[in-house]
Amino acid sequence: MRGRRVLATLAALGLTMINTAACTPTATDADSLVKRADARGHLTIGTRFDQPGISQRTLDGRLVGFDVDVATYVAKELGVAPGDITWRETATSSREADLASNSVDLVVATYSITEKRRQQVTFAGPYFETGQDLLVRTQSTDITGPESLNGKRLCSTTNTTSAEQVRDRFARQTELVEYPRYPECVSALLAGQVDAVTTDGVILAGYAAQQPELLRVVGTQFAPEHYGIGLRKGDTEAQRAVNDALRKMISSGEWTRAFNANIGPSGYPLPTPPQVTEQ
Repeated sequence: MRGRRVLATLAALGLTMINTAACTPTATDADSLVKRADARGHLTIGTRFDQPGISQRTLDGRLVGFDVDVATYVAKELGVAPGDITWRETATSSREADLASNSVDLVVATYSITEKRRQQVTFAGPYFETGQDLLVRTQSTDITGPESLNGKRLCSTTNTTSAEQVRDRFARQTELVEYPRYPECVSALLAGQVDAVTTDGVILAGYAAQQPELLRVVGTQFAPEHYGIGLRKGDTEAQRAVNDALRKMISSGEWTRAFNANIGPSGYPLPTPPQVTEQ
């Protein structure tokens, strides 16, 4: 009798667990950015702290830049005030992990949309389009573009493909150097330890604007880049809501205002706003 009662209890417990699992919503149903923003009135946004004109922490602790303005505008459209945003620094190598681990709710950090990244995150946007370029010392006259980098030391950050693309497509004898952050590449360039730094032109323009007597951007942009806002994989509700916010920012003129205020002083030309599409 006791054995039958134990079996009956286990069977009932198993049925309860099955019913509970059946009633549990899917991750995308329960964990949509839109629902989190509405329920908490707060968002944690991942961005960079070291990209002048894009997203940079000032000496007094504020975050300023184009990406910061874009993220703040999107958050406002989701019902979250600027004072209810927690900013978290996210590195190139950790953006996907930060989203997957719930460390951040979304990533706005010069995050180029690629097929490989689409396997791990859902993108909204694009909200900005640029192209890869080169930063060199002002006195370097022998580097005019990626084709002139054979035998040169080229710096980029860890876990990006920018430098590899230069070597594979334009100059196979390029020596690649990696640092965790772009400011370290720029310091190495100023010290003569590398000959050039490569990443997106709009990022390099910010560094050149800080030291125009020492640094300059050369050549013509290559390898187009489309910046998207990173969301947790499968969150299509958030994708639609964020895309609507980006379209509103562009049509209202706020996108152009944010560009002129943050990137315009570097001399980078005002681009045509991108067409926001479902990725």
